[in-house]
Amino acid sequence: MSVTLADVAARAGVSAATVSRVLNGNYPVAGSTRSRVLRAVDELEYVVNGPASALAAATSDLVGVLVNDIADPFFGVMASAIQSQIGPDGEHDAPHSQKMAIICNTGGSPERELTYLTLLLRQRAAAVVLTGGTVEDPEHLAALATRLRRLEAGGTRVVLCGRQPLGPVGAGEGPAGARETEREPERDESWGPSPVALTFDNFGGARRLTAHLLSLGHRRIGYLAGPAARTTTRHRLEGHRAALAEAAGAGAGGPQDTDRLTLHGGYDRSSGYDGALELLRREPGLTAVVAANDTVALGACAALRDRGLRIPEDISVAGFDDLPFAIDAAPALTTVRIPLHEAGARAGRLALGREDAPAGRVATLPADLMVRASTAPPRAGA
Repeated sequence: MSVTLADVAARAGVSAATVSRVLNGNYPVAGSTRSRVLRAVDELEYVVNGPASALAAATSDLVGVLVNDIADPFFGVMASAIQSQIGPDGEHDAPHSQKMAIICNTGGSPERELTYLTLLLRQRAAAVVLTGGTVEDPEHLAALATRLRRLEAGGTRVVLCGRQPLGPVGAGEGPAGARETEREPERDESWGPSPVALTFDNFGGARRLTAHLLSLGHRRIGYLAGPAARTTTRHRLEGHRAALAEAAGAGAGGPQDTDRLTLHGGYDRSSGYDGALELLRREPGLTAVVAANDTVALGACAALRDRGLRIPEDISVAGFDDLPFAIDAAPALTTVRIPLHEAGARAGRLALGREDAPAGRVATLPADLMVRASTAPPRAGA
C-alpha cells in the first residue's frame, strides 16, 4: 500500500496542510517543523506525485536560468553557480527538494528573452533567474515587467542576478561603495513589487579602474564600450567618464575628446581587436586602453602586439569582470573583479527560498580593482 500525505503528517505530528507547504516550498514553515516533515518523508520513502504536485502548487521542478551567451565565461560562471544551489545540498538533499535547471540562451535578443519567459510561465517553473544586463528600451522593459508579474502571480520566484531592479529607463546605478550595500530602489510604483535583484557596482568599479590609470599619469585613454543601449554598458561608461571629469575638475589635466576616444562594440575578442586599431588610428599617441570586459581586453592586446606595441611599456590595457583567464594572460590583466560565482550561488539560494531577500529586495555587490602587470605609468615623453 502506497504511503500517503496523511501518513507523513501523522509521522511528523503535523497537519497534512503543513506537509504540503513544506514539500511545495511556497509558504514559510518553521525550521524545526520543516526538518521533522523531511525526516518523515525519508523514513516512509514518500514519493511526491510530480504532475499533481505541480498543479496543486502552481509550480513544477524546473528552474529557468536566462543568459545572453552561455559560451561567455561571464554567464557560464554565474549559471554554474546557480545550478550548484538548486540540486542536492545539505539539509535540502531529499528527492522532493531537487530542481532541474534549464539554461535559456537568449543570444542577447530581447524578443527571445520574452519568449523564454512565456514558455517558463506555461511550464509553471518553480523559479526564474535572469542574469546580466538588459536593453534599455521602454517597450521591452514594460513587456518584461508584465511577464515577471505573471510568473510571480503563479507562484514562481523571480531573481535578477547582475541586473538592475525593474523600473523606468535611466533609473539605474549611481555611485556605490566598495562593499555590499542593500537599498530600497527608486522606481515608479506603477511597476509593482520588484523581484529580488543582486546588482553589480559597475559604475563604481569602472570609476576606480580609470582613476587608477589617471593616477599612473595617463591622459590619452581610449575606451572600448560594450553594445549601446544596454544597462551594463551605460553604467561602466558612466563610471569611466565620472573619473575623467573628477580628474579634470581637480586640475589633473583630464583627457580631452572623450567621445572621440570611445567606441561601442560587442563583448567579444574581435570587437577588442578592431576597436584597438581604430583607437590608434584616431589617436596615435594613445597611452592606455580600457575595455568593456576581459575578453575585449585580450582582443585589444592582440591588436596592439600586432602593431609592434609592448604592454604595458608602450601602452597599458585594462579589462573588467576578472574572468578566470585574466590572471593568466601575458602580462596578467589589470581588471575589476565582479563576484560572479558568489552572486550566482546566492541567486540560486534566493530562487529556492533558501535565503532571505535583502532589505529593500536589492543588494549591490562589490566591484574590486585588481591591479596587475598590464598597466604601468606611460613612457617618458608620451
